[in-house]
Amino acid sequence: MTRAQIREDIFKLLFRIEFNSQEDMPSQIAHFFENVQIGDAEEGAHLIPEEDAEYIREKYERIAERIPELDAMIDAAAKGWKVTRLGKVDLTILRLAAYEMKYDEDIPVGVAINEAVELAKKFGQDESPAFINGILAKLASDE
Repeated sequence: MTRAQIREDIFKLLFRIEFNSQEDMPSQIAHFFENVQIGDAEEGAHLIPEEDAEYIREKYERIAERIPELDAMIDAAAKGWKVTRLGKVDLTILRLAAYEMKYDEDIPVGVAINEAVELAKKFGQDESPAFINGILAKLASDE
């Protein structure tokens, strides 16, 4: 799997946080992985190799643990917007990117921003890519 595909799967797991309680998330994670094939590829299947599945789980957990901290960073960078007012897709993308920018030393800041914009193009509204780019640029300049 490419890093972009892995990031998209992490995004999909993180997005579930907005609709499920913390107690329900283990079953949501299990459900997510039940709907993908882990291991050998079959034609047309969404394949996640075992090592990537483990990486996705671990990164999801690290991000989920830091949501209050990430939300505070996003609030500070998003002048006039509180995380409670943001669309759930945009918020999830911002959380993932903010985590990568601040805590994932393997991912350059520019790559985290670019990948977030690409996720916004795929899953967000028309204004999402520019909005997310602006918030993340502000977050990057605050470092």
